[in-house]
Amino acid sequence: MTTSRSDSSAPPASLIEYPSQFPIKVMGLKVEGLVAAITHIAHQFDPAFDAARIELRESKGGKYLGVTITITATSREQLDELYRTLSTHPMVKVVL
Repeated sequence: MTTSRSDSSAPPASLIEYPSQFPIKVMGLKVEGLVAAITHIAHQFDPAFDAARIELRESKGGKYLGVTITITATSREQLDELYRTLSTHPMVKVVL
């Protein structure tokens, strides 16, 4: 006996609906220029990026800075390229 899956039981192509507001947490050493660099990259991928919505959080020891940006995600490709660009920036340690 052969059973086939109906299209309705297939997993969705993406769990994200586009466009949507998408938060990204970026962590790096707390150095001058980190927030400006992240803001510049965010603007490259989302021209309407609102830097006023950036959230900052220092590590307990004050050595690292967590920067949360919220961009308008328009596609999986946009997000993948944004993550790649942020991850390869020399000031950035981690992107979540």
